[in-house]
Amino acid sequence: MSDQQTFQGAGEGSGAVVVIGLTGPIGCGKTTVATMLAELGGVSIDADALAREVTTPGRPELRAIRARFGDAVFDGTGALDRAALGAIVFEDEAALRDLEAIVHPGVRALVEQRLAMAVRDGDPFVAVEAIKLVEGGLATRCDEVWLIECPPLVQRERLAGRGMTESDMERRLSTQGADLADRLAAHAHRRIDTSLPMNQLRERVEDALAEVLAPRFGPLFGPLER
Repeated sequence: MSDQQTFQGAGEGSGAVVVIGLTGPIGCGKTTVATMLAELGGVSIDADALAREVTTPGRPELRAIRARFGDAVFDGTGALDRAALGAIVFEDEAALRDLEAIVHPGVRALVEQRLAMAVRDGDPFVAVEAIKLVEGGLATRCDEVWLIECPPLVQRERLAGRGMTESDMERRLSTQGADLADRLAAHAHRRIDTSLPMNQLRERVEDALAEVLAPRFGPLFGPLER
């Protein structure tokens, strides 16, 4: 497939949108794969960004967070202090579950809105990127789930490159669990190793996408050509 070629869908209002869920541990390349899929003609939905959207002023989720966690997780302007909230939930599993119970329903609703827009616009496929794809109830909305993963050393190098301190890294990885990738593998249709050289990773994503789209769109579109 050439750099400029993209997959064209079935036309406006077809209702034939294919949903690909991207999940995996932090720092393993979900956003990289989502960007590649968007470049191939799809729509990318970032559930983490939607989680931020549902915790902005005026949202009912924000009021529920204040009721559960108190004023200490808000700054002087009334906005959510994400660092303060993170310091609580990444050390307390029960608190994290409470936060997810507040936020996940709103995120799911926004994902459904974005999917409806994709159907309306005739987009051929959508990539939903979420660490909590399974726990947040989004995996059942997907035609396929891709586990995005990489070796632990590569993961740690990427997190360090984001400016994450060793202590923060340990806390985040501990919260997710060392066996997260293995647990997610039970729900995955495909596993994508993002430690591959970029050109090989792109080919892997293109091949996987062609296989996903073929049953839905058939010979109208055929395999993606390089």
